[in-house]
Amino acid sequence: MPGFEIFSDEEKKEVNDVLNSTVLMRYGFDGMRNGHWKAKELEKALAKRMQSNYAHVVSSGTAALTVALASAGVGAGDEVIMPTFTFVASFESILAIGAVPILVDVDDTLTLDPEAVEKAITPKTKVVMPVHMCGSMADLDKLKAICAKHSLLLLEDACQAIGGTYKGAPLGSIGDLGCFSFDYVKTITCGEGGAVITNNKTYYENAHMYADHGHDHIGMDRGAEAHPFLGYNFRISELNAAVGCAQLKKLDGILALQKRNFTILKNTLGQSDKVNFRRVPEGGVENYSFLNFYLPSHQLAKKAHKLFGENGVDACFYWFDNNWHYYRKWEHLIHKTALGKLPHEVIDQLPDYNKTDFSSSDQWVSRNISCLIKLGWSETEMQERANKMLAVISAL
Repeated sequence: MPGFEIFSDEEKKEVNDVLNSTVLMRYGFDGMRNGHWKAKELEKALAKRMQSNYAHVVSSGTAALTVALASAGVGAGDEVIMPTFTFVASFESILAIGAVPILVDVDDTLTLDPEAVEKAITPKTKVVMPVHMCGSMADLDKLKAICAKHSLLLLEDACQAIGGTYKGAPLGSIGDLGCFSFDYVKTITCGEGGAVITNNKTYYENAHMYADHGHDHIGMDRGAEAHPFLGYNFRISELNAAVGCAQLKKLDGILALQKRNFTILKNTLGQSDKVNFRRVPEGGVENYSFLNFYLPSHQLAKKAHKLFGENGVDACFYWFDNNWHYYRKWEHLIHKTALGKLPHEVIDQLPDYNKTDFSSSDQWVSRNISCLIKLGWSETEMQERANKMLAVISAL
């Protein structure tokens, strides 16, 4: 990870198809395209790969989450349960439609704790949003059962986990809707982009209209299209989609490289009795984009992370102190800070996260170190890196 490490002639060919046609927009200009419809091609290939009936590509992973929520009818005052450990886009997408993000604890999977989810459900809860952070998944069977019991939607944020599976099914395809990110540092990239997948025709129809100003895309004349409901501009460009077409074809090779390097690192660090690895739910297969492990205390984890850097080991993350990915540093959410006025539903319903007890999450995330798995490392380089990390841990 990520796919930009292996840009080559395939991406250039796809992009040149678009440049030669001069049509950068995914809709219209049929006669100028020379048969090139890169967004449609990517959607068809993605739906097939993800074993889903429908896929719609958009401008980012954040857009994908926003479009998925809106397409399912989620709106002002609806509560969406999400984890304390994720990227800020998860709650941004919820707030963007006037809904309310309800943070709950993660467990040893580093994803949603099903028991915490059950306790957080209220009459206003509409969605449970597990985030498959760092390439691995939540306890999806338990979450599906909770959603069925309470008639809730299950929306998988699989932005960091494309290629992972659960009981043989691709991550993202298990809930009512699934979302992916194709930004520059994801497993496969469009530069910027994202996608929504679903088996629900209504959600798909809503998604492709909502993401294009509410256009219904009926008929040959774009100017005559109707507007069944309000929408916004979350369109992907043909240039970005073209890169994605080439990248998706490389996914299996990317996963194989990640698994090779992941396995070298895991086998080496596993020699230390101080190391315990994140739990992957039974039947789950990671996409091997990160190796996550726990040390006995947060003091040792923080010290080890610092020493890794001092010993030339980069691309390791201590999320507990990270500004982007853990609730402790989300000042804008905690203090409800926005450029304009937030909807009254958000102001009235958003919990006081200054006072909320997330000590259960803290005891997992504070002891965790997350190691990015790069594609460009040779087996020798990977082993050398693993040996340096083991030496640091052994000396703690």
